[in-house]
Amino acid sequence: GHFSICQERTVRGTEGGTLTVNCGYGRGWESYKKWWCRGRNKNSCRILVKTAGTDQLVKKDRASIQDNRSQRSFTVTLEGLQRDDADTYWCGIERTGEDLGYKISVIVDPGREPRPQLFQQRKERICPLSTLTPQEHL
Repeated sequence: GHFSICQERTVRGTEGGTLTVNCGYGRGWESYKKWWCRGRNKNSCRILVKTAGTDQLVKKDRASIQDNRSQRSFTVTLEGLQRDDADTYWCGIERTGEDLGYKISVIVDPGREPRPQLFQQRKERICPLSTLTPQEHL
């Protein structure tokens, strides 16, 4: 339970566009690896992309992830959205024991005639992953 107060987020994207999700976290988690995965269950979802515990951008296929440790948030993006990208995703932090993470439902709207405003990146703020510091988990 640290996520009970966090709402499950629904994020919408447009077919052919780029989906951007911003995942915040609490103090003390800066050096941990962050990940973005797909699947109904957090413990069995398929990790699409994972940071190396640094601020460096990591890109794999159409997914990318970048941590911003000074702002304690990481951004995940999915490019070239397809209709079947609509699913349950999780953004999380790798740690000993069960990983921290919260659920994001992604909805992909059908593509329309490409007009520039449809393809703007959407940034969604999500409540912090955990306000507890790692030491408080021990």
